Amino acid sequence: MTHRILVAGATGDLGRRIVRDLLAHDVTLRVLTRPGSSTAARLFGSTDRIDIVTADYADHAALTAAASGVDVVVSAVSGIRPVIVDAQRALLSAAVAAGVPRFIPSDYSADYRRITPGSNRNFELRREFAADLDAAPIRATSLLNGMFTDLLTGQAPMILFRQRRVLYWSSADQILDFTTKDDVARITALAAIDDDAPRTVEVAGSRVTAREVAAIMTRLTGTPFRLQWAGTTGTLGLMSRVGRALSKDDDETFPAWQGMQYFVSMFSGQAELRHLDNDRYGSLEWTSVEDVLRAHLAAV
Repeated sequence: MTHRILVAGATGDLGRRIVRDLLAHDVTLRVLTRPGSSTAARLFGSTDRIDIVTADYADHAALTAAASGVDVVVSAVSGIRPVIVDAQRALLSAAVAAGVPRFIPSDYSADYRRITPGSNRNFELRREFAADLDAAPIRATSLLNGMFTDLLTGQAPMILFRQRRVLYWSSADQILDFTTKDDVARITALAAIDDDAPRTVEVAGSRVTAREVAAIMTRLTGTPFRLQWAGTTGTLGLMSRVGRALSKDDDETFPAWQGMQYFVSMFSGQAELRHLDNDRYGSLEWTSVEDVLRAHLAAV
């Protein structure tokens, strides 16, 4: 059976990977682009199996037309409230109006369902949209995958490579979930063509503790990497609130204080995945934390 799929956010980092993996299956794709943007045409214009459709998220009729006749809408949009809540609400409304059976929202995160209110802005935006999605007459599947493993090599300052330290908050033995962007894209593509996919698909390429990350770095480099206690998650949460209050970048998707909030959610255990579905699509090879760190060290 050929699945007809509309991808929103297809020109972003994760979106492009999802499109690539979808094309490995029996699908026809539409990618949604905003009026005036040429990025989608540059990336996908020469691919016969991809149609580029143009619609503004404020144009309900155009969005509905873009979604008409597809089997599933896959959202890979990235941003804060104007995107994760407002734009996805518009996309959801259009999908319902067009009679689309299934919707995959832009979650791709740790488990946001149990976090404390006020502790993580980006997670709470996903939880807010999830309430709308659950109330809509459409079947939904969210992909929960922990933190992107790719971020450990720079953007997420847990490993201090030069100082040979691995930071942790509260407990060095808290389980942390990590999955690479490529593995998330692969599972998203499989979920998109899985007509029986559940409400959530939880995957983790690696489940490790800070103590284990330090051991991995020691093994890979031959030099001892030591654990460094950086405070409690409560203290880090307070620092994130102060940072947000003083920040001029509240409209950014991943300011420094948002990174602090992510570590609060992970090291507190609130965002830990509870029901892994790694074997739902058979015996797959997963890229581990050690794989990513080994490749990073070889490249520097």
